[in-house]
Amino acid sequence: MNKLFKKLHLWLSLPLGIVMSITCFTGAMLIFENEITQQAQKHLQFVRTVQPQALPMDSLVLQVLPTLDKGVEITGVTISNNPKRAYKINLSKPKRAGIYVDQYTGEVLGKTERLPFFQTMFRLHRWLMDTKPEDGGIYWGKLIVGISTALMVIILITGLVIWIPKNRKSLKNRLTIQVRKGQRRFWYDLHIAGGFYAALLLLAMALTGLTWSFPGYRDAFYGMLGVETKSNNTVNAVNKDVKRGKKELINYKYWETIYQQVAHENPEYKQITVGKGSAQVAFSQWGNQRASDRYSFEEKTGEITGVQRYQDSAYDGKVRGWVYTLHVGNWGGYFSRILWFLAAMMGAALPLSGYYLWFKRMRKQN
Repeated sequence: MNKLFKKLHLWLSLPLGIVMSITCFTGAMLIFENEITQQAQKHLQFVRTVQPQALPMDSLVLQVLPTLDKGVEITGVTISNNPKRAYKINLSKPKRAGIYVDQYTGEVLGKTERLPFFQTMFRLHRWLMDTKPEDGGIYWGKLIVGISTALMVIILITGLVIWIPKNRKSLKNRLTIQVRKGQRRFWYDLHIAGGFYAALLLLAMALTGLTWSFPGYRDAFYGMLGVETKSNNTVNAVNKDVKRGKKELINYKYWETIYQQVAHENPEYKQITVGKGSAQVAFSQWGNQRASDRYSFEEKTGEITGVQRYQDSAYDGKVRGWVYTLHVGNWGGYFSRILWFLAAMMGAALPLSGYYLWFKRMRKQN
């Protein structure tokens, strides 16, 4: 049985190792995207001088409106609990785009979009830089990444089976990475011991990541967790139909009032996003990083009409948030993200070390 697992481990890894290395490496690069982007765009995301009072939110929004391109709408305003952070006016497109405004002076600091480096990393991570065919054909990049990730699960499991030592002395050797016994021994130990240490985290990344690759897998995965996905797709289709209809004018008049009320009720907030008829409150805490409290309000009067606390929210929303949080590893702040980063980098190194050992063995045999 062990020989069968070794062959399976090898012959699945040889054709797919490069794709797995790319997927793991790009995933590692995306873990600290927010922090790197914040430093790169410091001149946009931070105000020069903090003043006692911020300008009303509606006046800031009305200053930004004339600068927008045709077809682009304001979807909300995000306010951080850090008074040095500029207000972010969120835009409908492109994804993650926004305009930062100095809330004390009204100065438009500039437009932000995803940095080109992280756009490339994301496209490599999800689609190998491929684009979705307009004629509905096979999405090859997405398919290759999905298949490689699925087989990566088998490779990791067979690797763990092969790793199981026969005695205590072997256990010690398989848990240690030697750095002073030659290059080949280093790469061997990195592959064996490093693979063992990273295996469980890589399995968590792979099993959750597959939910974005295959709809059938996503339905089965969430179904095991008691979440229905097909009905949600129907709801999304209905929402899209509504968005295609007549557009309603957004009333920004009471956004400042809503923000002040919500901030007063939630002094420990991390950030508050006020949008059309709703406000979302995020907190700095471990756990589901998509957890938030949601307020709904009447735009014509500014009256809060309902509050949905995270603990009382729908089960399926919590599960989806946890799946994403587990995939990117941000459930435990910097501690968990560093672990995920190291595991992903190890995932990128495992196929390369495996190639090296395989070539060495083939050369020795020849």
